[in-house]
Amino acid sequence: MPPADKNRTKFLLDEKDIPTKWYNIQADLKSPLPPVLHPGTGKPIGPQDLAPLFPMELIKQEVSQERWIEIPEEVRDVLRLWRPSPLFRARRLEKALGTPAH
Repeated sequence: MPPADKNRTKFLLDEKDIPTKWYNIQADLKSPLPPVLHPGTGKPIGPQDLAPLFPMELIKQEVSQERWIEIPEEVRDVLRLWRPSPLFRARRLEKALGTPAH
């Protein structure tokens, strides 16, 4: 792999480089996000409220506090259909937000 170019914004991944885990920002927040409230009751929703809309695995990911969440093989198979497609780093957004990444 060529040396990193600090001004590079476009990245092409080979199939073998497709991520196997999602990054979950909730693990790095200083305080947890407030719970999503049920529109009918005004109380925090639970898995049973989400089950008619989402598969249980997705519900588990949504409430997880783990930093890295394994991407199911079935999802990775679908990702491979469209990879390699370029990934673009949002350098101007990083700069506007004042992140240490820029």
